Amino acid sequence: MSISSPPSLVEAELAELRPFLQKELEAGTLDLPLLPVVAHQVLLVSGDPNADSSKLSTLIQQDQALAAQILRIANSPAYAPRSPIVSLQQAIAWLGFNMLAGLAFSVSVQSGVFKISGHQQEIQGLWRQALATGLYGKEIARRIRHNVENAFLCGILHLIGKPGALHLLSRAPSPTGSSHSWTALEILLDEFHIPVGTVLGKTWKLPESVQETIQFYQDDQYHHAISPAKGTVITCLAHHLASLSLQTSPMNEDAIRHLPVVRELNFYPEDMTALLELQESIRKNVECFVI
Repeated sequence: MSISSPPSLVEAELAELRPFLQKELEAGTLDLPLLPVVAHQVLLVSGDPNADSSKLSTLIQQDQALAAQILRIANSPAYAPRSPIVSLQQAIAWLGFNMLAGLAFSVSVQSGVFKISGHQQEIQGLWRQALATGLYGKEIARRIRHNVENAFLCGILHLIGKPGALHLLSRAPSPTGSSHSWTALEILLDEFHIPVGTVLGKTWKLPESVQETIQFYQDDQYHHAISPAKGTVITCLAHHLASLSLQTSPMNEDAIRHLPVVRELNFYPEDMTALLELQESIRKNVECFVI
């Protein structure tokens, strides 16, 4: 767990770093991380109605570390294979094309964008939040009969501006001459992750519904969304449920049940009960993905 910095030091860091980020954004030439090549290619394959499982398998096999990680996840208790899965073709047969594409995309993003030197524990916390939101998004999408894989994609990318901003801040000067404190960084990530994520979404040419979710997933913003995919409103509730599951939420179950977004989705008490009962299984799934 990080040790908090004294308020005076945090204020000094914020006074130095906030203008740095503002200047970077205003310049419009952000030196942000690229979407990993395999993640980009998986995105294209999964969006191609003519793509088949062999094309996806061939793509994943180009990255042996990625292939090994996917096989590890596919053999985990979370996916409970009847017998050991030893090939990607077996994994596709057991998990399905869309599920495997989602696994490949998420693992590729984690090993790329979420790999930043320093503050590893906190960065893994960001990844857990993103992944848990994606997993809850799938469950919510199933209940309202919307695109499950799109909801997963919206969920794992809705906070992408946070690692993006961290990449920028890793190049910023430190007023103390040492590494930046997580206390100051966390404040700035909360402030800047949406504008940075918006730039990333456009740069990576993410689907419109995902770009919209990055901008408007928060409680007071989702009503601005116009996409019929409903990724924004799904992700809003999924984010709250993920925070509760990971024990980082200031809300309890009763408060989440009464959020306006629950009414927006036309969920009944029994719908929320079913989602809240998934907390343990979501946590187990998240741990399967952590590298």
